[in-house]
Amino acid sequence: MNADTTTDPLARLAALPGVEAAVEAVRKAVDGVYGHRVMRRRSPEVAAEGALRGARGSAALSGADWALEEVRRRSDFGASEEARTLGAAVRLTAEAGQLLAVWRESPLQVLARLHLVAAGGIAPQDTVGRPRTAGEMVAEPGLAALGLPLPGPDEVAARLDGLGRLVVAGSRAPALVTGAVVHGELLALRPFGTCNGLVARAAERLVLVGSGLDPKGVTPAEVGHAELGNEAYLSALRGYASGTGEGVAGWIAHCGRAVELGARESVAVCEALQRGAA
Repeated sequence: MNADTTTDPLARLAALPGVEAAVEAVRKAVDGVYGHRVMRRRSPEVAAEGALRGARGSAALSGADWALEEVRRRSDFGASEEARTLGAAVRLTAEAGQLLAVWRESPLQVLARLHLVAAGGIAPQDTVGRPRTAGEMVAEPGLAALGLPLPGPDEVAARLDGLGRLVVAGSRAPALVTGAVVHGELLALRPFGTCNGLVARAAERLVLVGSGLDPKGVTPAEVGHAELGNEAYLSALRGYASGTGEGVAGWIAHCGRAVELGARESVAVCEALQRGAA
């Protein structure tokens, strides 16, 4: 990446107080997973388990908090609203891995695809895969307590365009910073009528994997976000939406802690595989 801090907003965010420490902690946590001996020969199993646990965590934040074993045994995700939310999270996790190359060239196209995958069968067909228009509201249990004004369609369009330009232009900022901004911006905008949280967390996963920080997708940040809890999640997001340096840095640090916890989860998976317990 050739951007410098005069033309690279994300690089400036990386210099905020506390962000460097969060980035370093994430790097150590991810290195801890990749350095585990189990990863040398069984990384696909670790990645598959991480994807399942990540989907469960993302669904929990969207109001479908199911036990992992229940998620593992289910094949039908259409029986209830919670089941459909969980099914959407599972589909998104699988779909995200297929969209890495497109994300780098056309992130807005990918966001539309992610929403199509998530909201198909949940939202009215004519609202799926496109940003909401004037008069359309957001119906999303996991974000009901956010308490932030809902941006209008013109603001959504302008900020999505800006976000897309940032992704395409690239940045010298660490992957944690880019992922946190993509995640936070999508949640603050809530561009779709539903499934914004699921889409935002899938987009963060795309950034972390596509950047090379976690190329095998074995550190599910969604697990950490769920473990930290919805109240802390929304509180940190309000800080991001405030636009203050302190608030944005706090959100980045929160996302960093989520990645650390996701890495810890995958180390536990590695240990279980090593013992023959998984």
